[in-house]
Amino acid sequence: MTKSWDVIVVGGGTVGMTAAIFASRRGGRVLVLEAASEIGGTLHISSGRMSAAGTKLQAKKGIEDTADEHYDDVMRICRNTADPALVRLAVDHSAETFDWLCDLGLPLVPSSPVYDHPGSHEPYLKPRYAWGVELGRSILRVLRPQFYAEVATGNVAVKTRTRVHSLIQDPQIRAVSGVRAKGADGGESDYFGSNVLLATGGFAASPAMVAEIHGSPLYSIGAWPQAQGDGLRLGRAVGGYVRGGEHFHANFGVVLESYDYPAETMGRAITMPEVRPPWEIYVDSRGDRFVAEDERSIDARERELIALPDRRYWIVFDERALREAPPLMEFWSRDQMVRTLGNHVMFQKGASLEELAHRTGMDPARLTATVTAYNGAFNGEDPMGRKHRPAPILEGPFYAVRQHSTLIVSTAGLVADAGLRVVDKHGRPIPNLYAAGEVLGSVATMGDAAANGMLVTPALTFGRLLGEKLLTWPSL
Repeated sequence: MTKSWDVIVVGGGTVGMTAAIFASRRGGRVLVLEAASEIGGTLHISSGRMSAAGTKLQAKKGIEDTADEHYDDVMRICRNTADPALVRLAVDHSAETFDWLCDLGLPLVPSSPVYDHPGSHEPYLKPRYAWGVELGRSILRVLRPQFYAEVATGNVAVKTRTRVHSLIQDPQIRAVSGVRAKGADGGESDYFGSNVLLATGGFAASPAMVAEIHGSPLYSIGAWPQAQGDGLRLGRAVGGYVRGGEHFHANFGVVLESYDYPAETMGRAITMPEVRPPWEIYVDSRGDRFVAEDERSIDARERELIALPDRRYWIVFDERALREAPPLMEFWSRDQMVRTLGNHVMFQKGASLEELAHRTGMDPARLTATVTAYNGAFNGEDPMGRKHRPAPILEGPFYAVRQHSTLIVSTAGLVADAGLRVVDKHGRPIPNLYAAGEVLGSVATMGDAAANGMLVTPALTFGRLLGEKLLTWPSL
């Protein structure tokens, strides 16, 4: 392979493929280095949900929407914690990206676009949320032929099973001029280029990096296995820095197979009150309630969970709930639940609340006081403001199911300016080094919340803009 490129893209996922397509169409010579055995990255497992304002699809359905409204909605949802310049860049150009994919034949679910969907986070004020029939794979099926068409032109070369472990930098002028990578055979090679784009994804599959950046254990790996934080390490090594460690975006919990972290997922309790109104109470590791169990805002529930020191909780209920309530575990029958309770470390059983507390590690006095307060308020207002209370928790035996929060995306990431150039702590760009996608962290375009469609769409949009406009090389 030639040793000189206009663009070296580290990562062949959402950003990498899109940037390569558009850079090639400008006549750029592009090398894509991918650590996995195939391109696509998180699109293999992502929900692939997108949001864009002012699209052809909206116009067809008579929906009037603007990038300004989209921007205001995102900043409202994240409480102004996202990077304004990057949110602005994303929403101003997302309609072009969305229309491009649709023109290529992206098969959308018929209801698109919508305000939100069951299980999604805070709704938009206008319907601009859409996704493919196969979620992320729908996008991948559209992108991949476009990518390999550029490979066929000779402008793009791709090497899979190749991990970049360092950047080549001139220490005097700080400019990045290439990468050093190790191939599947263990051999090392240097590749030189006018630009290097970090499109490696995040670090949500790296227990060590999650502990370092967030000070939290990684209870379970739900992210793409290659999300090992390579881009963050590469960027920091040449002067970049990471922001967003104080934020932590996780889901409301899953049941794990064991306490040997990171552990496999065993199942998930249904905690969406609009799907299954709760009979149970949720208590922290001491035995105190921390949220109104019928709170409909996923964002509000997750924020309360994330605020707990260990970001995990117990779902507590009694025999009557087991007998009369709809099944608690998603896709589990009542018989399966009965067989598991008391016979698995995450499904505890006690003849009394005191025994249940001892088995779970909760404080017996706290748990008893919590249940007593919950029961005692049935003729009045619930201490947590809960409205749906079908029955008190009185009938033994008593049960507890452990839920752990899980990290799906990387909240923290490298800092880049509005030109997607990696910058140092003084705001100075590191010459020739760019970054886009999850390597920037979800904090860049969603802040400390989850704004629907504001991960995949910015990744696609930033990749397109980099390839189409922002990357420069001497030949142009």
